[in-house]
Amino acid sequence: MDLLNVKAGETALIVCDNNAKTQIEESFKSLVNKTIRSHDELSGLQNGIHDTVLLQLPEVQITDSLLKRLIKLCKPGANLIINKVTKDLDNIEFILKTSGFTNVEIKNNSSDTHIVSIKPKYEVGSSSKLNLKKPAAAVWKLDDDVDEEVETIDPDNLLDDDDLKKPDPSSLRVCGTTGKRKACKDCSCGLAEELAGDVQAGKVIDTSNAPKSSCGNCYLGDAFRCAGCPYLGMPAFKQGEKIQLSDNLLKADI
Repeated sequence: MDLLNVKAGETALIVCDNNAKTQIEESFKSLVNKTIRSHDELSGLQNGIHDTVLLQLPEVQITDSLLKRLIKLCKPGANLIINKVTKDLDNIEFILKTSGFTNVEIKNNSSDTHIVSIKPKYEVGSSSKLNLKKPAAAVWKLDDDVDEEVETIDPDNLLDDDDLKKPDPSSLRVCGTTGKRKACKDCSCGLAEELAGDVQAGKVIDTSNAPKSSCGNCYLGDAFRCAGCPYLGMPAFKQGEKIQLSDNLLKADI
């Protein structure tokens, strides 16, 4: 009874082997609010009403499924005591923790070893409002001790003279019908002639009459082209449209 330490008005559940019920009843006869059951007689008990549970079983019967059933029978904050443990202490401690019990302690006295654990003081699915303060807005700023001798990039050097040139307005012309840089079928605005001139000058590669791709990946770029691809060396393009070549691509590398 000292092992259980049950206070007045509290209830205790003692789980023991069937053959030990008479002995357990005699040992705890002074305990008023007690229930004695074998490990296979727990299904009819009400959940969440026991303040203390004493488990006095052979260690082979202390299983994960049994402890998960016992934690449902315990009140929040109830004690679970496993008495007379002689071996497999680490294994029993492990399944206690994985079943939901906390504060697992192994205690030794002159006669035996027992393990004490506690069911957390909350039920599964319970909730509590958190009072979280809104964090202050983070302001990005330079440290005061920034080394002025650290070399930084001059923004004026990021662009060269070619980058600052305005594009030729004629190169920005689009079809008045389609709104695209592609002449319509009955073009009368002069865009068709302009594009034809670009093709003759080598600035545009017309792919409409080019050989058909056998693999279907030629338009994706050189990484997808085979060694004999007619588009090798050209930029990626959309299927069926003309390839625009920049001035850099029109100049020899040597």
